[in-house]
Amino acid sequence: MRKAEEQYLSLYAEAEPLLRENSTDVMNALRSKAMDDFRRLGFPSKKVERYKYTDVAEAFAPDYGVNLRRVVFPMDPYKAYRCSVPNIGTALYYVVNDMFYASPVAKHTVLPDGVYVGSLRDYDAARPGELAQYYGRLAATADDGLTALNTALAQDALLIRVARNVQVEPTLQVVNLMRSDVNLLTSRRVLLIVEDGAAVNLLFCEHSVDKRPFLTTAVTEAFVGEGSRLCLYGVEETEQENRLFENIYINLKRQSRLEYAQVTLHNGLTRCRLDCTFDGEDSEARLMGAVVAGRDQRVDNNLLIDHKTGRCRSDVLYKYVLDDHSRGAFAGKVLVRQDAQRTDSQETNANLCVSPEARMFTQPMLEIYADDVKCNHGSTVGQLDQTALFYMAQRGIRPEEARLLLQHAFVNEVIQQIRLEPLRERLSAMVEHRFRHGAGACGDCNLCGNS
Repeated sequence: MRKAEEQYLSLYAEAEPLLRENSTDVMNALRSKAMDDFRRLGFPSKKVERYKYTDVAEAFAPDYGVNLRRVVFPMDPYKAYRCSVPNIGTALYYVVNDMFYASPVAKHTVLPDGVYVGSLRDYDAARPGELAQYYGRLAATADDGLTALNTALAQDALLIRVARNVQVEPTLQVVNLMRSDVNLLTSRRVLLIVEDGAAVNLLFCEHSVDKRPFLTTAVTEAFVGEGSRLCLYGVEETEQENRLFENIYINLKRQSRLEYAQVTLHNGLTRCRLDCTFDGEDSEARLMGAVVAGRDQRVDNNLLIDHKTGRCRSDVLYKYVLDDHSRGAFAGKVLVRQDAQRTDSQETNANLCVSPEARMFTQPMLEIYADDVKCNHGSTVGQLDQTALFYMAQRGIRPEEARLLLQHAFVNEVIQQIRLEPLRERLSAMVEHRFRHGAGACGDCNLCGNS
């Protein structure tokens, strides 16, 4: 066992009573087994296929503080921050580090009956045992050391539950704010339950309030019921010191619809694992990602699209623009099982390395055991089109502006596929702003700036 694991095993041994005291039964029930799994698995090394592009142990080796006593930071984000996305009609909520911040300010948005947005710990205390069929069930099948560590250390979670046949009109926007006076480790957890026939749009924004090292493990479990629809969007604009390891597990039932899009504009090191499982026929998933990185930023996306049942469709499109000494990685595996006949799958990864020092690693994969399928995959890594640059120069467009226009158009292909129009327009403007102002993170998140 390496030193990086030893400090977390020691932390758990000393803090287990405190972890349990400040948590709830449904989370505590999985805690001991999760730490046993972490002891067995450890941090995944580069020899593990799904982690070959990121040194996890190196990121976890430094000593970080942990808010075991659930100390509330003296701030009210509802008063300090204000959504600046125009005409999107969001219901705004805040998570500071790993704690949901409830506030009367948030009560002005009236959500339909049957919608819960808030602390899982509070929900479990009011309805004991109701969440046992959901919490940890998808994560348990991952056999992943990072997920196990998160399950062992997390003390609360954000729960979003939409009852059967409820259509949530406003987009639910959750802003994750990193705030601390010391270097901080955060174990963040999200549980999404979209019951049969329901529909909801969710937007998660990542933002660092303080410019100091943050290390975050984030685990999301999403249950999408029969005939339901989930649109799940994420935008990251953090700092160079930020380290984010996010694992997302999504289960799709019969005739369900998923639209997922992740946009990374400012970060330090971001590593996202996404497992999407088709658990019912006639379902559809559209998975998109856009990455703009510079300086020494790192972005690693690893996807597993598991077609367990037939007559389902998956469409994957990820694009990277890498400048300076940045590094990008994409690995996407589409698994079509024997019974998943009439599967339709398309996977595309396209990348631009703007500078000679930028590096991109790409690995699209198909693993097919059914014989009646339509599956394609492909990837490209290249530089800006010199012919297009010459063509634009002939028409009086300055070289800097021409490069900006080509990069923006390249990434915008992903953005324009987002169905939520106000978000699509805002993200397009944010991408242009990012190209014009470089890799230095803005003082405030463009989605949720200071009031």
